[in-house]
Amino acid sequence: MADDCCAKKGDTIAALARKADQRRVLVIVMAINFAMFIAEFGGGLAARSTALMADSVDMFGDGVVYALSLYALNRGPRWEAGAALAKGAIILVFGLAVIVEIADKIVNGVPPSSALMLGFGTLALAANLTCLALLWRFRSENVNMASTFECSRNDVAANLGVLIAAGLVGATGKAWPDIAVGAIIAVIFIRSALRVLLSGGTAWRDAHPGRR
Repeated sequence: MADDCCAKKGDTIAALARKADQRRVLVIVMAINFAMFIAEFGGGLAARSTALMADSVDMFGDGVVYALSLYALNRGPRWEAGAALAKGAIILVFGLAVIVEIADKIVNGVPPSSALMLGFGTLALAANLTCLALLWRFRSENVNMASTFECSRNDVAANLGVLIAAGLVGATGKAWPDIAVGAIIAVIFIRSALRVLLSGGTAWRDAHPGRR
């Protein structure tokens, strides 16, 4: 019996340590995203780049996402599922906001600065690859961490799109690559939002079996 008790205690301590690791990683990636939002949004304004500004707003959204993940951590399946649903809604809102920005760019846009796009896009990519590496081992931990990893992976894809757009803007002198990449980012946002909302909704129902 003593051996069984020690084994259970060891499992509990290991689980708590795992949560502490998650919290530390989420704090780091949250700080990275809020800092990069400020830097990249300023760069997007200076470059007049729709794709860069959309990516920076996504950074801000992710900072909020990580804050929600921290709030839900250690609060059980119900809170984790609720946080996932909130994150899905945030992603969806930003996807729709990018579509609005694209429409405005089509009507009033001018070619952005490809050099600034390349510089700030590269900085953002480095930041998001760091976040992705930190989150990798937690990607299948629970619905909360899985949705957080999903956000970070989307960011890397968006950063690559910004760099491609910067190269095409530099080569053509036209605004259409910036607009096209903004549209792709919007599609990624909305697709991801639907996936996160679906998984979060399933987890919410599982946490509330009486509400099926």
